[in-house]
Amino acid sequence: MATNAKRKSARREWGWNDFLRLLLGTGLIYSTPLSAADVPARFLGSQSCAASLCHGGAEDKRNEFTFWASKDYHTRAPATLSMSRSARIAETLNMVDATTDRRCADCHNPLQTVPIARKDSRVGKLEGVSCGSCHNAAENWLLTHTRTDLKYEQKVAAGMRDLKNLYVRANTCVACHQNIEPALRAAGHPELVFELDGQCATMPRHWPETNRLRGAQAWFIGQAVALREAAAQMRGNAITDDLKHRADALAWVLGTKLDADAADQLAQATANSSWTADRLKAHLARLTDPEAFARGDASNEALAFRAERVVIGLERLLIGLGLDAKSPASIKLDVLFRDIQSRPDFDAKVFADHLKEFKAALP
Repeated sequence: MATNAKRKSARREWGWNDFLRLLLGTGLIYSTPLSAADVPARFLGSQSCAASLCHGGAEDKRNEFTFWASKDYHTRAPATLSMSRSARIAETLNMVDATTDRRCADCHNPLQTVPIARKDSRVGKLEGVSCGSCHNAAENWLLTHTRTDLKYEQKVAAGMRDLKNLYVRANTCVACHQNIEPALRAAGHPELVFELDGQCATMPRHWPETNRLRGAQAWFIGQAVALREAAAQMRGNAITDDLKHRADALAWVLGTKLDADAADQLAQATANSSWTADRLKAHLARLTDPEAFARGDASNEALAFRAERVVIGLERLLIGLGLDAKSPASIKLDVLFRDIQSRPDFDAKVFADHLKEFKAALP
């Protein structure tokens, strides 16, 4: 188990072609166009957003580039490929260079693998996971996305990715935050985690989120998308215990069946609905049932995977309730995080007792 239990998630271990198809679908990498009549927009690079009167200023609503460049961990993604751990993985897989091999660069430095014809001269060699990676290639919408006479929907129609839609946002992130080539994992790549709300909060955000309930909604949608990916991986693949436990845990936390199509429909429906405080509390009540762990109706290992997902969800739901780190429930949550630090050492009955105490501390 990773040290930081707050950022744990299931891993999808598809074939490499499946992984590339998913990346193509989310827009993180792009294929060569088949005809001149359907030429995709070019990436203009983060510097196209960096002017002080655009997103490179110092004031609110004009400092997004500055905030991203100075604080966002995505800017460091290419540097990770130069570390000794990456070198060892590359050596194991007989890669010439981790910094240029697509199996690594597609996520750590995605614009490097985009065809030259699709990149403006301002795209840097170590661009990293930058503006275009998330917001889409800007050639067709850069000059219009600040116009006040255009509706947001018109800007999206021009090619700007609709990241206000939490389903779209989850699909933009999941390809690199959950899915990975199996050989990379076997060679020593760390286990990945996908939890949309928590990961957006730790970027940190360079956009406003004023509705606390949207965070809880983002958590739920992200988990549904993660379940879709885990369930899809199980189609036609050798199902390991880890894979089954991860998928089962996601399904249990969401209160749904282990089915990729059903999970995708759940994610879309949730994104198109209003998230209420009552809905948040209903999920909180279901996740805090100590009997689900005290009964022992699953193996200790399976319950450990389930507990990880529960604790991650509880953290996001507490934030949705507006409880700070000093609240009694938050203090009890810290105990639950300690309980899930090691899967081999996980004790379901102890966790059940601590979950009961957490539930009693809720307002």
